[in-house]
Amino acid sequence: MEPRAVCERCRRPTRACYCAHVPRIETKTRVLVVQHPRERDVPIGTARMATLCLPNSELYVTTSTAESPELARALSDPSRPAILLSPGEGARDIVKDPPPSPVTLVVVDGTWAQAKKLSKDPVLRRLPRYAFTPPAPSEYRIRREPEETYVSTIEALAYTLAALEGKSFEALFAPFRAMVEFQLDQAALHNSRRQKKPRGPKPPKPRLPAIVMERSRDLVCVVGESNAWPYESPERFLYPEELLHWSAVRVATGEHFDAILAPKNPLAPRTLRWVELLESDLRGSLADLQERWRAFVGPTDVIASWGTYATKIFESAGFELSRPRVDLREAARMWCRGKVGTLEELGAHLELEPRSLGSGRANRRLALLEALAHHFENRTERSDPNDEVDFWPLASGPGPGLAGPP
Repeated sequence: MEPRAVCERCRRPTRACYCAHVPRIETKTRVLVVQHPRERDVPIGTARMATLCLPNSELYVTTSTAESPELARALSDPSRPAILLSPGEGARDIVKDPPPSPVTLVVVDGTWAQAKKLSKDPVLRRLPRYAFTPPAPSEYRIRREPEETYVSTIEALAYTLAALEGKSFEALFAPFRAMVEFQLDQAALHNSRRQKKPRGPKPPKPRLPAIVMERSRDLVCVVGESNAWPYESPERFLYPEELLHWSAVRVATGEHFDAILAPKNPLAPRTLRWVELLESDLRGSLADLQERWRAFVGPTDVIASWGTYATKIFESAGFELSRPRVDLREAARMWCRGKVGTLEELGAHLELEPRSLGSGRANRRLALLEALAHHFENRTERSDPNDEVDFWPLASGPGPGLAGPP
């Protein structure tokens, strides 16, 4: 068995990579994360995640400042005196009594027992100590904390930096929440597979998710495209994926939403050819998109996408999408009882006739998605949803591969 592919940046399996959610957050505060060696290879740790978000940060894996001359030098910056984030007796409240000038914030990372040992290092122990009371329980639902008031390293940094710099660091939570949700989804999938199958005849499998059958008139199909540098390029680490084109259509009425944004980062070499746009098309702003989207989306809408890429890139831009949602690719797999290939391959197989919604790959794919939603709606209205229809011609064979982008 070949080893799993791993992202070199976040060191997570590529299927669990959270790099698309990693923001770049500049700080006046210099951050030093001192990590216990045993914590380095913990797959759901947050120390590396935090340093990926904060360019003015450094990660040191050690059990002693005496073993790391680089750490010792970093702690000796007179322009930014070091302070230690460590709760306990004698620690100042960083919210009520913050340092008067920029500092070097030292955070220890590990289990609570490991962190306690690291804090006893002779050099770290002499630093002024600060603590805080979390405003909310930890969202670290995939790892048990000893007390309700304990939080993960990245949560602690978000709260502490907010107190030091007087602004929100909510963006730090984006990759953290993405990782937590992925782990919870995998745990739920694993548990569902372990459940015993009931005896007796199996009930027929539904041809579509219930929400597609019952609320087809509430579907709002969405497609998102991004400016993304190739994974193998060094620019990938400098310029994270950013939303470039967001398009949506309300299936019941045909109302169309279209927003093409001006990129903040340099365009990747193949972006314009991939998204099928001209550089002169890239003019919109995130603020305008937010205002228009709030006016377009409604409280009863069900967001429908092909896979999850579109919704993830939209949320990574700082927007929120309403629940519930439905993945029409998974719905198509249920309908066809197997693999369906790309959206374009499925459209050709079902002989969909999409209308024209405008320029760009996003609008071309959105029209296909709208036509697919109408196809499901028409079939469920006029026939038994368990009828054997719409199979691939080679249903007994391997079927078309999942080639192409999400």
